[in-house]
Amino acid sequence: MRNLLLLTLGAFYFLNFFGQNYVGLIDELEIALDNKDYYIDQKQAIIQKKKVALQTAEASKNLNQQLLLNLDLVNEYQSYVYDSTQFYINKAKVIARKLHDAPLIAQIKIREGFALLSSGLFREALDTLNSVDRAVISDSLKSILYATLARTYYDIADYVRDPVFMPQYIARGNTYIDTALNFATPNTSGFWAIKSLERMKMSDWQGAKQVFEYWMNNFDLTMHQYAIATSSLGYIYHMTGFPDKAIEYFTKAAINDVKSATMETVALRNLANLFYEKGEDKRAYRYITEALNQASYYNARHRQFEVGQILPIIERDRMNVIQKQRDKIGIFSMVLSLFVVALIVALIVNLISVRRLNKARLIIRTQNEHLTEANKIKDEYIASFFNQNSEYIEKIEQLQKWVSRMVVTKQFDTLKKFPEHINIQHEREVLYERFDRIFLKLFPTFVEEFNNLLIDGEQIQVKNNQVLTTDLRIYAMMRIGIQDNEKIASFLNYSVNTIYTYKTKMKSKAKVSPELFNQMVMEIKSI
Repeated sequence: MRNLLLLTLGAFYFLNFFGQNYVGLIDELEIALDNKDYYIDQKQAIIQKKKVALQTAEASKNLNQQLLLNLDLVNEYQSYVYDSTQFYINKAKVIARKLHDAPLIAQIKIREGFALLSSGLFREALDTLNSVDRAVISDSLKSILYATLARTYYDIADYVRDPVFMPQYIARGNTYIDTALNFATPNTSGFWAIKSLERMKMSDWQGAKQVFEYWMNNFDLTMHQYAIATSSLGYIYHMTGFPDKAIEYFTKAAINDVKSATMETVALRNLANLFYEKGEDKRAYRYITEALNQASYYNARHRQFEVGQILPIIERDRMNVIQKQRDKIGIFSMVLSLFVVALIVALIVNLISVRRLNKARLIIRTQNEHLTEANKIKDEYIASFFNQNSEYIEKIEQLQKWVSRMVVTKQFDTLKKFPEHINIQHEREVLYERFDRIFLKLFPTFVEEFNNLLIDGEQIQVKNNQVLTTDLRIYAMMRIGIQDNEKIASFLNYSVNTIYTYKTKMKSKAKVSPELFNQMVMEIKSI
């Protein structure tokens, strides 16, 4: 009995330790993410040195040196920025053709195929890889070629997630992975990298785990290769029902991805999924947004799509949690207010009759103050909401100007880090529509009562009773407490003089004096 108790306690301790092994790693990941710009700067410094060396080689007309440096830059950009990868691949292809080196051309095509699949251009990747002349390449390159073809079909399967076509793509990938192993040199790092992928795609979780661990423990892996291995182990642990162990290995992978400035990756996305399943929405949201930033930085279309499927779900739940917290605070405040009122009532009952009238007046005054305060809060909340949206639009305008400046100065590498299409007018229309909808919900009779203040024939017609005209929108903003003409002008994208003109025009159409007109507009009641 004593031994059984010790065994049970030991098992509990082991499982508890096993499940919390990632806590320190998460702290390390947070530090790495906070310093991601430092690692990117390191990467850029290395790239810049190689670009300078390439310029020297181009000046000396040394084609062989140019080729090596272009391929070196392809290596640097391969999991960092797709567009730059493709740029230097194209330069390398031109030089290889000048040298009439068929095996080298084939090798560059294989590299191009990998870059295309990493960017989510699967059809282009297959076309490029299938165009490789297999007769002119070595067995080691054939192994890389077939492994890349296998990876392409595996990624297509992960992307489509279709119950009919997904098994077909996996089967094609399995065929190519077998061929890749046949051409690979046994007991090399490349062989075990392919073998581990094969075992994992065959759903041989135990075998895949052993092979990945062998690859990690017996070869000097780069940070990127280590991230691939640990990310794959995280996936294996996730599929076999060990979520905490999966978090541990996904975290190791993410740390190495950040420190090596690797942008084509899935570790952070998978971490976000696992933390979302654990109910840690705040951490899940941080990681999924970082994953989207990485995918956008690299221009990995399929990764952006995959993250885009998850991000709204996590964001929705995060907002639900925030709303529930607000609701709890509201309920607590209500209960507290009721308690205070009850206490006041109890005190009033116990006070002498001479002070009852004074206490009653005090309660009425207090309630009126609360009501006034509540109205102020409502007005301030709405005003703050639209000020924030105005600032957001101004930031978009600044970004648009910045993009134009980048185009003029031909800083295309910098430009490609940001979305290409920014529709300021659309953003404003969405903002105005949202303003109209919320305002008319609060003041459903505003348009009718406003028109009653105008002389016959000058009433304003509103489309579908939803979209306000500019005149109505100006006075709607005034009604919710925004009296500053500069703020109104900024929100509506007009000059202050234009706002004055609109106001003067409306006052001239009023049945009453300008001063009384403004007062009567402000007296229109909300629901």
